[in-house]
Amino acid sequence: QVQLVESGGGLVQAGGSLRLSCAASGLTFSRYTMGWFRHAPGQEREFVATLSWSGGSTYYADSVKGRITISRDNAKNTVYLQMNSLKPEDTAVYYCAASLTAGTVLASTAYYYWGQGTQVTVSS
Repeated sequence: QVQLVESGGGLVQAGGSLRLSCAASGLTFSRYTMGWFRHAPGQEREFVATLSWSGGSTYYADSVKGRITISRDNAKNTVYLQMNSLKPEDTAVYYCAASLTAGTVLASTAYYYWGQGTQVTVSS
């Protein structure tokens, strides 16, 4: 049974930092492209960042570029999202997802496995 479990969310002041983690089990993690998405109330689910299976290729949404870094540790079956200079508009539930499509993958429809999400709240 495949599981993706996010952690690391919380309440932080604007300008602060958080590091989200997503621990994967039940799949050959190193074969999967990983992505992070977020969903804010009243808005559509939004792509945040993606990382190829090797970690060699990344892609970020324009709204987070320069502030957020995605990384992975294939030995620990974990993908991370380091978020700096957080803004109130970053407030959302953040989800990690796994895709067998190679490279960097932006479309949520290409991701087969999803975590349950972790709440990030940024206060002004």
